[in-house]
Amino acid sequence: VQLVESGGGLVQPGGSLRLSCAASGFTFSSYRMSWYRQAPGKERELVAYISTSGGTSNYADSVKDRFTISRDNAKNTVTLQMNSLKPEDTAVYYCHAPTFNSWGQGTQVTVSS
Repeated sequence: VQLVESGGGLVQPGGSLRLSCAASGFTFSSYRMSWYRQAPGKERELVAYISTSGGTSNYADSVKDRFTISRDNAKNTVTLQMNSLKPEDTAVYYCHAPTFNSWGQGTQVTVSS
């Protein structure tokens, strides 16, 4: 199982970023996927997850109505669209395949003026 995130960076408050995760080594369409994040000095927390078909998703209260998780089973990718970013969204964001407890290397998101 391999998960490779991309799309992080530095953005001003109120801005947007789109994170992508390319998955390989398993039948991607058969497994739900998640995004987590870990801020400095804090525990890793669940941001969002999505069902195998993409028909069901759930979000942490802190990101609800601002972030959107989606997937493309034809391309084996899961995406996190982040809008209206706040400084407290600053963290390393990780793609996660729960069934395999497999993690990507993470991508840094910094929200600062």
